[in-house]
Amino acid sequence: MLYNTYSVMKSALKKYLSINGIFIVLLYVPTSAILYLAVTSNYKPTESFTLVRLIILILFVPIIFKYVLHLLIAPWYSVVENARSKKRPKDFLPSVTVLIPAWNEAVGIVHTIESVIATQYKNLEIIIVNDGSTDSTHNVITQFIADFKVSKSKTSLSIIYYNIKNDGKAKALNHALRFASNDIIITIDADSSMDKNAIHHLVKHFSDPLVASVAGNVVIGNRTRPIGLIQQLEYVYGFYFKRADSLLNAVYIVGGAAAAYRKEVITRTGGFDESIITEGIELSTRLQDQGYKVRYAAEAIVYTEGPQDFEGLCKQRLRWKFGRLLTFYKYRHLFFSFKREHNQYLTFIVLPIAFFAEILLFFEGLLLAAFYIYTFYTNDFVPLAFVILALTLIVFLQILSDPKTRYHSNLFFLAPSAWILFYVMDLVEYQALIRSGTRIIQKKQLVWQKWQRVGVFNS
Repeated sequence: MLYNTYSVMKSALKKYLSINGIFIVLLYVPTSAILYLAVTSNYKPTESFTLVRLIILILFVPIIFKYVLHLLIAPWYSVVENARSKKRPKDFLPSVTVLIPAWNEAVGIVHTIESVIATQYKNLEIIIVNDGSTDSTHNVITQFIADFKVSKSKTSLSIIYYNIKNDGKAKALNHALRFASNDIIITIDADSSMDKNAIHHLVKHFSDPLVASVAGNVVIGNRTRPIGLIQQLEYVYGFYFKRADSLLNAVYIVGGAAAAYRKEVITRTGGFDESIITEGIELSTRLQDQGYKVRYAAEAIVYTEGPQDFEGLCKQRLRWKFGRLLTFYKYRHLFFSFKREHNQYLTFIVLPIAFFAEILLFFEGLLLAAFYIYTFYTNDFVPLAFVILALTLIVFLQILSDPKTRYHSNLFFLAPSAWILFYVMDLVEYQALIRSGTRIIQKKQLVWQKWQRVGVFNS
């Protein structure tokens, strides 16, 4: 195993040196400096900072508690899933309809459709809804379908296309849902690409009749630029902890890029909410509210195209944050709920801590300033060095336990600088929080955000 890991890292290093070498070197400078100072500096204790340290520690106790709990539980995901797999019927192959909403997705829509077809899943139906695109999306789709019918004239695969007026992603999904004829609904964004086994790994969880939704493992496909690398690291890090939430039935965020639902359930509960821009988060929270199980499928890989620049990333996170806060408000009765149908781990730990984290994010600038002033004033670099080393180890373990370890091997060399990159993402999340709060106070809505596409594997 050590040899294989070395081989993977060696091949990744060659790629890194040719693409992102300068970026990595620059990140290693402050990381190395902190580690050096932790070893060589003499700690200068001072009572004036004792209260500050205590306050910061107390504030972060809930988040640290959840973090440690996730780290202890997540490794058991594979063990539990292996046990569940042995009990599942081998011939469980429910009929599936894949919904692909599109708005100005001419660049990547064909690749998305082809990736779904390439899964070769039996009993498959594809419904594409063009939500009033103003680019050449309509022409691209119609030409693809015409060519497909000629080249695959004997296939039983059904591809249905609707071209509707622009009215938002949720309405496009509901339009497709009305015509979907199969038992399981899977949504995928038109800038994404399915792994060949993604559908199989999603639908197997529905052998449990109480499972109403399954979240797939979303992976950043465009990672040759620093902005892509940061998102790749963030996704690997964040989705790993969904393993713990899945085991505890506390998954409340199912993103539209890789989501599966039991059609009968979402139809009966009202379909996709057209009033909240993050319809996936709202729906998965709604299902939790009604007592259903929501699972995470680590092996159901869907590659997606992340924003290409900082502005696009900020727009994306504004939409996510705005929709998440609205969902929190809509389902505020879930917080600290004792109802039998509600999962107490979700209602007493996951949701309250998630909301508390937003409050901490608002004050993060002040807290970080106090922490770094204390660190440099007292020469107490050991706590920061410990965080760097612990975070590096955690990222290493996450990569090694991921179904796509070789794909993510480039992150081995980014792991020691993860602490810096997470600060970058915190900055993005902070602007999203402020802008979302402002919109909520002013009672302004938000439209489906858009950024320039180049293709999921083209940058």
